[in-house]
Amino acid sequence: MDASHSSAGALNFIQLFLHADIVVQVIMGALALASLWSWAVIIQKTFALGRVNKEADSFEATLGSGRALDDIAAGLGNHPKEPFQKLLVVVTGVWRDAKGRPLSGASGDILIAQADRELNHIISGEADSIEEGLSLLAVIATASPFIGLFGTVWGIMNAFSAIASQGDTNLTTVAPAISEALFATAMGLGAAIPAYIAFNLFNAKVSRFVSRMEGFADELMVSLTRRIGDKVAS
Repeated sequence: MDASHSSAGALNFIQLFLHADIVVQVIMGALALASLWSWAVIIQKTFALGRVNKEADSFEATLGSGRALDDIAAGLGNHPKEPFQKLLVVVTGVWRDAKGRPLSGASGDILIAQADRELNHIISGEADSIEEGLSLLAVIATASPFIGLFGTVWGIMNAFSAIASQGDTNLTTVAPAISEALFATAMGLGAAIPAYIAFNLFNAKVSRFVSRMEGFADELMVSLTRRIGDKVAS
């Protein structure tokens, strides 16, 4: 008995869509696509953020192994793919250039400024890459309820039109139009709520990861500044 009722309920939603006004059908279709798109972004970002944090943890463990930073950077090559590795390679590259020539206070400051610019550029680029897709979640979370509301208003207009044309306020007259109107509202909320929650969660996680990169970059800059200062003083 329960299974048959469940099947009938599912069939009713299909029938609501098939018998809805063409405008409401377009709205429902757009909301369904928006929901699928947002879930695709949610799944992709879940794996992407998990991956970058796991790789950062692994790299920090390598840094804590006691090996020299220059040796670790040498094993990464000139064009590593991961954010923390890129930061380390930039700083060790600047230090390698500094070791090979005499330095004055002015030239040392220029090298430090150059390293700082490159680190900020990497952090900005990595942040943009990680944030890609979050704006879409924000748009879906913001726009979907209003799109659903438009479908609701359109369905209610159809209900009043049915009353006017048939001169009958019986529930069977207005129920189909009201049902499709409420269904459009439900679809709008169904698309918006997960997108809204995911946007806020991912935004917080991205901010934490960017802060983590900035903290690592600051540590590298302190080390580089000290090394260059010692070389200038010598």
